[in-house]
Amino acid sequence: MSSRLPKVLHSVCGREMLRYVVDASRTTLDSPVVVVVGPDADQIRDSLGDTVEYVEQAEPKGTGRALLEAEALLDGRASHLLVLYGDTPLVTPATLARLVERHQTANTTVTFVTSDGVPTEGLGRVERDAEGRVVQVVEEAQASEEQRSIAEVNGGLYAFETTWLWAALREITPASNGEYYLTDLVGMAVRAGMAVGTVAPDEPIEILGVDNQVRLAQAEGAMRRRILDSLMLTGVRVVDPATTYVDATVSVGPDTTIYQNTTLAGQTRIGSRCHLGPGAMVYDSVIQDDCKVVASMLEGAYLEASVAVGPYSHLRHDTYVERDVYIGNYAEVKNSRIGRGTQMSHFSYIGDAEVGQGVNIGAGVITCNFDGEQKHRTIVEDGAFIGSDTMLVAPVRIGARARTGAGSVVNRDVPPDTVVVGVPARVLHRRDESKGTSDDPKSSS
Repeated sequence: MSSRLPKVLHSVCGREMLRYVVDASRTTLDSPVVVVVGPDADQIRDSLGDTVEYVEQAEPKGTGRALLEAEALLDGRASHLLVLYGDTPLVTPATLARLVERHQTANTTVTFVTSDGVPTEGLGRVERDAEGRVVQVVEEAQASEEQRSIAEVNGGLYAFETTWLWAALREITPASNGEYYLTDLVGMAVRAGMAVGTVAPDEPIEILGVDNQVRLAQAEGAMRRRILDSLMLTGVRVVDPATTYVDATVSVGPDTTIYQNTTLAGQTRIGSRCHLGPGAMVYDSVIQDDCKVVASMLEGAYLEASVAVGPYSHLRHDTYVERDVYIGNYAEVKNSRIGRGTQMSHFSYIGDAEVGQGVNIGAGVITCNFDGEQKHRTIVEDGAFIGSDTMLVAPVRIGARARTGAGSVVNRDVPPDTVVVGVPARVLHRRDESKGTSDDPKSSS
């Protein structure tokens, strides 16, 4: 992979390759999962945690020795084993279920998945006799020119009968490169007169082994199409699947439309009847029903129902937007709560703030939340009107129904029902709600 990241932890549509394989096996069989790892596998252990058991292969000597390392843990625990490679993320539970069923009903010693519908480069060829019976699997590096012309390849998905398996693993001889190949077991079983069976995958692409960045991209494309097909079959409209990117960890409600050039990633949840895109990027966010996000980025944000965002806005982590809010173009919100029905039409920044309900945020409004050392909070109460180009110098509170004039720099709290203007802002007008009268104090605020 030309990467410092372990191969099996490379991501395919938001999930590690190895996790797909582990989950597929768990869906197929309700039994423990054992992962054979190398000595420097802390990242793998951190990723899977204690959801699986581990066996360490101190020295990498090929797949045959890797499986043999598990004998001490597994011998006597099961009469049959399902053995998979960790770099086949496209394998499906349906194919594994068929593999297990064939293994059990045919009473075979070795059963494995093969296909003639994928590129053969790098894969072991399945050699058969004139009657179509499996003779052996020949790794590409050891294959003759004639054997390399064989179209049927080994998929790396096996079921073994264990009373024969453990002794047979010790009999594998190393290849010229010093590795012990698991595939040698097929020919050994045939020569010993054991029953060997094969099954085909639901889709040939399932047996794609990812061993470089090119194949990782191929796996990503195939998985992405699966995800989009699944969404469309549950009532989601995907306008252009070729330019739509949805992670396996994302959920989308029915009657939502996803337009072109849109990415939904991470732990994202989308409700029903939403319109996302064109050009929306949503990461680890929740969007409830009837929302619209156009050409904007959401990262760790939460949108209640009937919120509109964009185009060209950015909602950053810990942003919570209540229902019926409108956030227009070129707006940024970070670590803030925006109250119901508030309008923030364009060119504004709200950071570390609590904005009440029914507030108007004019063009160019900025919360000056950072003094060079610390972040400070801004509070805007219900019904306030923040005029265009207002600077709110935190910490500061704008009272309910207060108003700021265009271009004001507000560095002190503004009482409710008060109008302030200027640099720094001074009180222009105050309304006494209890008397229904107003005054015009000359002193600055």
